[in-house]
Amino acid sequence: MTAPVFLADLSGVLPGGAPVAPGDRVLLDGPEGRHAAAVRRLRPGERLDLTDGAGRVAECVVRDVAKDSLTAEVLRRYDVEAARPRLVVVQGLPKGDRGELAVEMMTEAGVDVIVPWSAARCVTQWKGERAAKALARWRSTAREAGKQARRFHLPEVAEQASTAQVAELLAGAELAVVLHEEAAQPLTGLSLPRNGDVVVVVGPEGGITDEEIAAFRAAGAVPTLLGPTVLRTSTAGVAAAAVLLSRCGRW
Repeated sequence: MTAPVFLADLSGVLPGGAPVAPGDRVLLDGPEGRHAAAVRRLRPGERLDLTDGAGRVAECVVRDVAKDSLTAEVLRRYDVEAARPRLVVVQGLPKGDRGELAVEMMTEAGVDVIVPWSAARCVTQWKGERAAKALARWRSTAREAGKQARRFHLPEVAEQASTAQVAELLAGAELAVVLHEEAAQPLTGLSLPRNGDVVVVVGPEGGITDEEIAAFRAAGAVPTLLGPTVLRTSTAGVAAAAVLLSRCGRW
């Protein structure tokens, strides 16, 4: 079995703010330590990996376990470079808990940035306190799914974006794509860059309006067809990610 992954600050966790190195001992406490000791029930001699979610990794072995924390010895310390090109998915807000499902699957697949989009036809609307709670759930889902998938670069879940903000994001992309069931260009036929951002827009259950398509076209986006069937908004993002990640060489 592969070693479980837990989040920790590896840049300055030792006295004096020094970064960890082989032979150092690290205390894993708080929610992560509680999960490792009380839920996963790790025991001395077992392996685990620590990461800060930004590419720093420490391969460790458990030395001591308390009720809700553990102490681990660092065996190896290394950095993982961020993958290129960066894949950004703009996700139209799905209904109910299908938003968390979409975030979970896209995180497992390897999407780098997820942008919640308040599209015109979104049944769900994020406003006020509800917006803050929903965004927190998406970020928590991405964090937990990233650990489960052994990702050492956790995905960013951005603030909710308006259509105008999405258009700005598309304008700055190396490749900008809008999934649309009436498009003639297949997603598999696009030439992909090796660097920069690939930004993919996934519409909500009600679809993308003509005005939104026009704004995205004006920003340089290409409407593309994902396949012969119409996917739900919660599954279209991960399906598109699978196509793009395999074709750009990241898979």
